[in-house]
Amino acid sequence: MATSSYGIDRILQLLPHRYPFLLVDKVLEASDDGRHLVAQKCVSMNEPFFQGHFPGNPVMPGVLLIETMAQACGLMCLSADETVLAKDAGLCDTILMGVEQAKFRRMVVPGDILRIETWLTNRIRNMGKARCAITVDGKPAAECVLSFLLTPRKKA
Repeated sequence: MATSSYGIDRILQLLPHRYPFLLVDKVLEASDDGRHLVAQKCVSMNEPFFQGHFPGNPVMPGVLLIETMAQACGLMCLSADETVLAKDAGLCDTILMGVEQAKFRRMVVPGDILRIETWLTNRIRNMGKARCAITVDGKPAAECVLSFLLTPRKKA
């Protein structure tokens, strides 16, 4: 099982998200079989959510940590060589269907570099489940199990 890495240009091809909602900066490892992915997010004080969460004590909202894991999960599926998606990136979107076992282990603050890992645990046709985790400096920050649906991308 070979792995590859890629930057923002490929991420923008695969995901429909754009600033300020694109929360993955780089893919460090992506398995060709679509079963594992490691991504990165550099958290900056310039993030728009820090203006109100919280003034004087900036903390990345937990719901955005889940969204970061969901975007990494989408990249895991959409960059897989075994799927038709690899032949025509942009055909599908990954839609979040459920969040289970969400745990937040530490606050994420400006200056943190998030390491986001996703592991596919189950996939039947266009539905799947993945275990996801975020670490900062090797220490757990957040984790959850996500359910998702691959659906054809609507034309703009």
